Amino acid sequence: MQQMQMVPFGLMGFCIADAQANTKLFLRMVLWQILAMSRDFTNSLCATFPGAEVSDPWGGGHDAWKVGGKMFASIGAVQNGVSVKTATVETAEMLIAAGVGVRAPYFHRSWIHLPEGTAEAELRHRLTISYRLIRAGLSKKAQSALPPEV
Repeated sequence: MQQMQMVPFGLMGFCIADAQANTKLFLRMVLWQILAMSRDFTNSLCATFPGAEVSDPWGGGHDAWKVGGKMFASIGAVQNGVSVKTATVETAEMLIAAGVGVRAPYFHRSWIHLPEGTAEAELRHRLTISYRLIRAGLSKKAQSALPPEV
């Protein structure tokens, strides 16, 4: 009978020298790193919008991204992912039914919550739409005080 060998393996410490076990452990580790970085990635995307500012209005580690004082994205302290505004309640319901997101807790029904691990293109698209909806809803005076959109 072949004896299993323990070998060093990155942050996880060790793994069994078995190809299938190595692959599963490696994939778990990569997924963990992707999920851990998505909050930073989401924050870096939001920071690229002209006039966007971040705050923690409720305390406890929330990241609320605002433009002109109005929120367009919220990253929760407990639930992983980001909540964004959609154009209508019907749009939000359609996206929820399609599996893009879930109902955003504590927000109006026109907001959806995108879970961590959402594809980069989808996340970028939803954040852009949310930002533009909120920016367009600002007064003309508030809009003119913001840097121009690129």
